[in-house]
Amino acid sequence: MNTHRYCVIMCGGIGSRFWPYSRTDLPKQFIDFMGMGRSLLQMSYDRMLPVVPKENILVLTNAMYVDRVREQLPELDPSQILAEPARRNTAPCIAWAAWRIGAKDPGASMIVTPSDHLISGEALFVDNVRRGFEFVESRDALLTLGINPVRPETGYGYIQVGEEVIPGINKVKTFTEKPDLELAKVFVQSGEFFWNAGIFMWSVAAIKKAFRSYAPDIADKFDSGVGLYGTPDEKEFIDREFPGCVGISIDYAVMEKASNVYVETVSFNWSDLGTWSALYDNSPKNADSNVTQNCNVLSYNSSGNIFAVRGEKLVVVDGLEGYIVADAGDVLLVCPMSREQSIKQMVNDAKNHFGDKYQ
Repeated sequence: MNTHRYCVIMCGGIGSRFWPYSRTDLPKQFIDFMGMGRSLLQMSYDRMLPVVPKENILVLTNAMYVDRVREQLPELDPSQILAEPARRNTAPCIAWAAWRIGAKDPGASMIVTPSDHLISGEALFVDNVRRGFEFVESRDALLTLGINPVRPETGYGYIQVGEEVIPGINKVKTFTEKPDLELAKVFVQSGEFFWNAGIFMWSVAAIKKAFRSYAPDIADKFDSGVGLYGTPDEKEFIDREFPGCVGISIDYAVMEKASNVYVETVSFNWSDLGTWSALYDNSPKNADSNVTQNCNVLSYNSSGNIFAVRGEKLVVVDGLEGYIVADAGDVLLVCPMSREQSIKQMVNDAKNHFGDKYQ
């Protein structure tokens, strides 16, 4: 195994679209949604072990989740868990990881992956990641993974491919964020567009160079900590400087500006598991096309629903079609799946009416 390869797992999100199951104190990445005995974070860690040494895996998370990460991944050394003192989106998170890895191993390459994706076809994933590493290790390149779209999806970003560089890897022509339905249909029909998986690969040298070119304010912050990464003084430096970083995604900060951006079109099955409908699509269904998440349900004349209820409560429904029924004990959500994009607004409304009680 190549000891100069690293993995960065981003694990700081709240997952508000999965409310009320995903809450501020227990976000979705720490939940075993699939009933497999492993949370989404743990599965993200597991799938990297064939390609990256265990000691080269870093988890970046919000300071409030450090104990949960330690509980779920006890095999990690405490130095492998980087605690962000504030939420600043993905660009500052990735920059910190790149500067930290670079201080230890300037010739390193790295893969950056969210902690809440659902991926099947592990052997294909490993093959694609190995090919990606070989690509970025031989050139100054920023690589993102593209998923072949199986439907017009308005919740994902899209990548338009340009010329092929090597089999399976193309130059990126354009990025488009979350199109409306009509444009998404055009994208899928064209065959030129792929879903943006939000999984990135590059050498440490390439991403640091890109930050200095396209996001110099972020680069300057982390350059000022040279000599501190991996030392006892790193925490004090990060606690002081990190909150001052602009909150911006790596896509906006770097990927959409750089000219050396490529996409590897991959063959494994993928979902960002960002919504209840995504969980419904990826879960086994009964004869009535209902999904039950570890709960007891009696349904009559009902189909196309997802039921997620904690505890021993029995759910009894009649005449329900295409609904989310999620009971987290102190919050019961009943919402048409077609209206799930409004859940974020519901979370905000609950905060406005009741403070942080139900967050």
